Amino acid sequence: MPRIYGPPDETDSLIAFWITLPIELRLVLLALLGLAIGVLANWAIYRLAWDARLIGPWVPADETAPPRKMSDRIPILGWLGLRREASIHGSGFWIRPMLIELAMAIGIPLYYWFVTQTGLLLPPADRVPVVIAGVQPWMTIVFVSHLIMISLMVAATFIDFDEQTIPDEITIPGTLIALVVACVTMTDSFLPALDLNGVLVPIAFYLPAPAEAPKWTGPTGWWTGVGIWTMWCFALSNRRLILRRGPLKAFEYFFASLVRNKPYNPWKALLAMWLIGAVGVRIVFGIGGDAWIGLLTALIGLGVGGGVVWAIRIVGSLAMRREAMGFGDVTLMAMIGAFIGWQGAVMSFFLAPIAAIAIVLVYFIITRNSEIPFGPYLCAGTLLSIFGWDRLVNGWFLGNLAILGPFMLWLFVALTGIMGVMLYFWRVLKETMFGE
Repeated sequence: MPRIYGPPDETDSLIAFWITLPIELRLVLLALLGLAIGVLANWAIYRLAWDARLIGPWVPADETAPPRKMSDRIPILGWLGLRREASIHGSGFWIRPMLIELAMAIGIPLYYWFVTQTGLLLPPADRVPVVIAGVQPWMTIVFVSHLIMISLMVAATFIDFDEQTIPDEITIPGTLIALVVACVTMTDSFLPALDLNGVLVPIAFYLPAPAEAPKWTGPTGWWTGVGIWTMWCFALSNRRLILRRGPLKAFEYFFASLVRNKPYNPWKALLAMWLIGAVGVRIVFGIGGDAWIGLLTALIGLGVGGGVVWAIRIVGSLAMRREAMGFGDVTLMAMIGAFIGWQGAVMSFFLAPIAAIAIVLVYFIITRNSEIPFGPYLCAGTLLSIFGWDRLVNGWFLGNLAILGPFMLWLFVALTGIMGVMLYFWRVLKETMFGE
C-alpha cells in the first residue's frame, strides 16, 4: 500500500489553508506569482550577467534613453512601451523579456496543476483520486521547491545564451537554498518513488537499495556529507584548469592560485561558508531522522550532479587542450542535484543531448551562432526528467540500477574514458586536416 500523507496537521496549517482555497483561485494567484517571478528573472538576466546592461523598467535608464514612464512597469505590457529604446538596445530587444514574463505567468499555474492535481508523478496504480488527494500536501511542498529551482534555471538559461557563462550569484545561493529546503521539509521536497516494498516515499539517496539506509545514519553518512560539502567549497575557490603545459602543471597552477593575491579572490569568504556549513551539517546529523536523510539526499545529489559534469569537463579539457565545458555548468548541475536528488540529476544529464537537438537548431537559426552553451540543455533535460519521472526514473533508471548495482559506476567511468579518447582523436584530426 502507498504511504498516504493525509490531511496536514497543525504544523502544516499554511499548506492546509492553501489547499482549502478553490483551485481556480489558486491558479489565478499562481499566475500573478509567475508574472512577478518573470519580472525578477528578467532583472536577473540583465543585472547578474558579466556584462550587466540597463535593460528593463526596474533598473536606471540608459543616459541616452527617454525618461521612463509608470506604464513601463506594468508586466508584459510595459515592454511594448519600452520599444522606444530599440535604438539603444537593439531591434526587438523587448520581445524576449516580454515572452519570459508571459511564459512564467502561464507556465507556473500549469506546472502546479501537473504536480499536484494530475497524479502523473505517481505510479499508474496510484493515479486515483483518493491517493492524489492524500499526497497533495506532499506534492505542494515538491512544487514550492521546484518553483525556486525553475526560477533560477530560467535566469541561468538566458544568461548562458547571452554570454556562455552562468553566474555564481544564481547557482551558489540556489544550492544553499536547496540544502536548507531538503533539511527543513524532512525529505518531502523530493519527488515520489516506490521502494522495494511498494511503499510510496520521497526518493532518498539510498534508493533503489533501502536496506543500505541504516549505515548512512552513522559515521559513513557523516563523513560522506561533510566530504561532499568540503569538495564543493574547495571547487568553488578555483575553477580554472590551465592545460597548456600538461596535467601535472595544471594541478600545480590550480593549488597555487588558491591563495594568490588578485583583484577578486573569494577564498576567505568560501572558508567561512565551509566552516558554517560544516557546523550545520554536524548539527543536522546530530538531530538525525528525516532531517538528516533529507540533507544527505541533497548533498549526495549535489555531489553526483556536479561531479558528473566536472569529470566530463576535466576529461574533455585534457583531450581537447582547451576548456570543454564551463564551470558554471558544474555548479548548475550541482544545484539541480541538490533539488531533485542524484537519481534525477543523472537522468537529467543524459537527457540533455535529446533536448539539445531542438534547442541547437532553433538557436542557430535565430542567432547564426555555432558556439552553443550547455547550461540550457541541462535545464531542459531536468524538465524532461521531471515530466517523465515515473517512467524514466522510477521505471527505467531505478530498475536498471537495482539490477546492475555498482557496475553502473564502472560503466560511467568507462563511457567517460571512451569519450575522452574520441575527443582526443577528433582534436588530432582537426589539427591534421584543418590546421585548427
